[in-house]
Amino acid sequence: MIIKKIQLTNFRNHSNYSLECEDDTTLIIGKNGYGKTSVLEAIYILTRGKSFRATDKDIIKRGTSFYRIKLDFTDGKTNIATYDNRSKTFVINDQKSKRLPSKNKYPVVLFLPSDLNLISSSPSRRREYFDRIFSEFSEKYHQVLLKYNKALKQRNELLKKETITNEMIFSWNLILSKYGVELYNYRSEFIDEINLSYKDLYYSITNHHDNIMIKYKTDLNHTSVEDYLKNLEQNFQKDSYLGHTSYGVHRDDYIFMFNQEIADGSASRGESRSMILALKFIEAALIEQKINLKPIILLDDVFSELDEVHRKSLVKNFKDHQIIITSV
Repeated sequence: MIIKKIQLTNFRNHSNYSLECEDDTTLIIGKNGYGKTSVLEAIYILTRGKSFRATDKDIIKRGTSFYRIKLDFTDGKTNIATYDNRSKTFVINDQKSKRLPSKNKYPVVLFLPSDLNLISSSPSRRREYFDRIFSEFSEKYHQVLLKYNKALKQRNELLKKETITNEMIFSWNLILSKYGVELYNYRSEFIDEINLSYKDLYYSITNHHDNIMIKYKTDLNHTSVEDYLKNLEQNFQKDSYLGHTSYGVHRDDYIFMFNQEIADGSASRGESRSMILALKFIEAALIEQKINLKPIILLDDVFSELDEVHRKSLVKNFKDHQIIITSV
């Protein structure tokens, strides 16, 4: 699917904005604060169903009561999203819905400047990053993640009550155990797949035979629902004191390794950026392999953060995709 035209109304700082896109590469140039990232955000909403950086209330242009986004595609299809300060509505080829239907989602590889600091960022930031890209691979993963997070929120709210017993949260323990094990299995599988080609793609960028990989770090010692449930129950007193769930896959982390050492502290700035670039190339390749669709590539002001070698590698590896780039 190729985007032909983007139209924004009352979106961020855009009152009325229109952009004709090229089939291959479209470059959006402007100073900081011009609203370049907002254009990528709008595309993301109409291809993935939600923003990658804010809630809908934060997106409406100040002083207005709604926003509207419209994407026209080269195959004649049209996607529209409208938010009126109460609810969001999607219209996909004249069919209206409150959420973007799974069948109408389209894969996107999003590259933000903050991604270049992923190796040294917090565990929560890395979890958020990998949850986003795993959701691109698998709609099932996305749905399981939503169910797990909903149950986790409910359990944590109960744990904050003054009078709480293990029996009162048993049903949430069961749900967390079921979906926690599913998430663990998905994450283990996807990280293994990334590591299969990670070193080779890194070599294609750097021409160096460094040994790189990603380690999946988790609380789980066993992968059965029964063991997960047992751990939740054993941690009940601790959790009721803390007011939140201290065990589970919501505490997972992804550790980047460089020549058998943790990359944060051992890899140079250039080596770290090559590792992230290789990860982006794998992301695009796995999306195409798993769902047989070529993702749209959204690059938000990352060229200014990369040297010439990395820029050339980025262009070379994404040359067969539609790319929309922002730059100053």
